Amino acid sequence: MDRVSEFRHTGVVKSATDPAVDEKCAGHGPDAALASTRSVRDSSPQHEGQTRAAVVQLLLEEGPITAPEIGKRLGLSAAGVRRHLDALIDTGEARAAAPPRRQGRGRGRPARRFQLTAIGRARLGHTYDDLAGAAMRHLRELGGEAAIEDFARRRVRSILAGVEPAAGPDEIEATIEDIADAFTAAGFAASTRRVGTGMQVCQHHCPVSHVAEQFPELCEAEQEAFVEILGTHVQRLATIANGDSFCTTHVPLPDPAAHARSDSDP
Repeated sequence: MDRVSEFRHTGVVKSATDPAVDEKCAGHGPDAALASTRSVRDSSPQHEGQTRAAVVQLLLEEGPITAPEIGKRLGLSAAGVRRHLDALIDTGEARAAAPPRRQGRGRGRPARRFQLTAIGRARLGHTYDDLAGAAMRHLRELGGEAAIEDFARRRVRSILAGVEPAAGPDEIEATIEDIADAFTAAGFAASTRRVGTGMQVCQHHCPVSHVAEQFPELCEAEQEAFVEILGTHVQRLATIANGDSFCTTHVPLPDPAAHARSDSDP
């Protein structure tokens, strides 16, 4: 098969029965965002670059997000928010997201939400993409697909080296949090959220997304590592490399009632 045709395949399977991927996946919480932008709110008007960077960071970690929410988080006026958003949209770094389908009718026009585009993400740090891509292609020439797969597994193992595998169902939630922390430390801006009877790990940034577009083995190795560490089936719902706003991995949690029944069985 022509390898080019596989570039966009990252093992993501979407169907009508997939757990929902919320338009606004889990963020890092208001305290973290406020701490990272407190100096920006207190800065003088000439520090436009700092303020713009703070807006970009919110679009990355909390997007899609409304202009009033940005203003409240950063202490900016409505005119100030519009100025920064308009500049980012003009350069192609941000865009207005499609309104959520669940918005009820008859309530007036829903507030516009904004998010980063692929161009905006690229400017956050893909300096070595060309070099990394060339190195990966050379590795494939030398060792074939097996060499790429081995490299991908070694890479994700190094990211999760400090995460202990879940010893049982009761430890899965805590281990998921540890996984998110490890990915955040590696530059993926990861967070978690409860969704129904499961949890989702959301990676709001991917430092290697451009390379992962060409080498989906990088994404596949992450999913394999989740399964290995958690000891349960997981489902990749979205990836940045596949054009989504963030990478989302759904982890079903064990039923506490069923677990209690099995413990009580003779």
